[in-house]
Amino acid sequence: MKPPTPTSYLLLAPLAILLLVFVLRPPSRAGSDGLGALCARRAGFAAAAVAAPAPEASPPEPEFSLLVGVLTMPGRRERRDIVRMAYALQPPAARARVDVRFVFCRVADPVDAALLAAEARRHGDVVVLDCAENMNDGKTYAYLSSVPRLFASAPYDYVMKADDDTYLRVAALVEELRGKPRGDLYLGRGFPVGDDPAPFMHGMGYLVSWDVAEWVSGNEDIPRSNGTRGHEDRLLGKWLNAGGRGKNRYNLKPRMYDVHWDVDNFWPDTVAVHRLKDNRRWAAVFRYFNVTAGIAPSNLYHLP
Repeated sequence: MKPPTPTSYLLLAPLAILLLVFVLRPPSRAGSDGLGALCARRAGFAAAAVAAPAPEASPPEPEFSLLVGVLTMPGRRERRDIVRMAYALQPPAARARVDVRFVFCRVADPVDAALLAAEARRHGDVVVLDCAENMNDGKTYAYLSSVPRLFASAPYDYVMKADDDTYLRVAALVEELRGKPRGDLYLGRGFPVGDDPAPFMHGMGYLVSWDVAEWVSGNEDIPRSNGTRGHEDRLLGKWLNAGGRGKNRYNLKPRMYDVHWDVDNFWPDTVAVHRLKDNRRWAAVFRYFNVTAGIAPSNLYHLP
């Protein structure tokens, strides 16, 4: 027999390598143990089945839903940034879905339109109604009458109108609503007139149940007979009183109030505080309600 040639060794070498691989480590089975088991073998441990983590419990279904429409104007961008922070930094309301939207009428100025489009893209919380921009010339009616159509596919239980100079404590409001009727409701800070303690609610913020918003939306007598221009808080009360709506009426005074000029009259059980017309007042609100209490220490900033 001829001795093996160098060429023969080269041909046999791949076969020898394959033989060593299959002898020392059999081919993996379907559904291999994966990277974690491989690491365990390398550490000298037998591979063991790892139990799948228990699925996290689903959060409880919300008991009700609330839409908060903050009526504002395009030029108030700094105010909206503050109001967004005011909502984002609050603890979540328990067992309730609360959505905050910033409400505008048509935006005519091209600069405002471009900047508002960027806000809408960044935050997704912008609603632009088909009306001329205003604050006391029918905007509340445009908002309440548009909501049932805009959100027809996913109706809310309650619809709120709020000013952009109001600090609303959402969890406190949700607790007030818990157990309240879901129909024919009108809630806010009542403004007394004569012997009637709450013929209408103060414009800082008030809410109605979904059926009342639907009634406003479908009542053609409101724009035709009662009018939509003027003191809009009084007008809403007038519409509801004339139509026999909002019989479940709740006055949250004094938990909803205007701040004093000296910024010293906050209350621990506040639901909403109004007339925050400048940054100094917003800062006072944030300090009183510990909005910045959870800021993490860092050598990148030194804040009092």
